[in-house]
Amino acid sequence: MGFMSVFHRITNANLKDCFVDDNSTLTFVVSTGELGKAIGKKAINIKSLEKSFKKKVRIIEFHAELEKFIKSLVYPSKIDSIELQENIVTIQSTDSQSRGYLIGRAASNLRNYEKIVKRYFDIIEIKVT
Repeated sequence: MGFMSVFHRITNANLKDCFVDDNSTLTFVVSTGELGKAIGKKAINIKSLEKSFKKKVRIIEFHAELEKFIKSLVYPSKIDSIELQENIVTIQSTDSQSRGYLIGRAASNLRNYEKIVKRYFDIIEIKVT
């Protein structure tokens, strides 16, 4: 609750959720259309939050559509397409560097993304091809 109040005081953006992910990053999920306000000019709000919390901070914009939410989540990685079949999400990326970043060492990034998406959508797994 303390993280959320400090976030709102600094950014004045509508906050939907706040949690610490598997990579020890403090992650804030803001309402649709609030990302620019939350980041601030020249990322001043992110820098201020990181200084206040002494943790790495990440801000994600929430979207009710799964594809838009995942694109927001994995930004700046380049994604060609996102498919949903039987609650299994398949992300296609032709760029090998983006693909490697999406998966991460020992699939750590991929499992972290999976946990975050499961908080809002009913999925079983995320795969990268």
